[in-house]
Amino acid sequence: MANNASARKRIRQTEKRTERNRMRRSRVRTFLRKVELALAGGTADEAKAAYAAAAPEMQRAVTKGVLHRNTVARKLSRLSARIKAAAAKTA
Repeated sequence: MANNASARKRIRQTEKRTERNRMRRSRVRTFLRKVELALAGGTADEAKAAYAAAAPEMQRAVTKGVLHRNTVARKLSRLSARIKAAAAKTA
């Protein structure tokens, strides 16, 4: 347990930061889920629109330190490839 004021403040800051990061991570997952659903059941245009909404949100998570930049780059690259393949399949 914290024994001085600065340690108690640090605990409060960590709790706030943890909650913010949890919300950011959840938001990213929601956007990714929308892309996955569009790929599974929707059209390629829907998937492209969902991807266009998800990409900046994922990049924002990188700048906020929630996700690693290489993780986001890998996920975006793989999603983009899947969207292109789906578009080629329907065209």
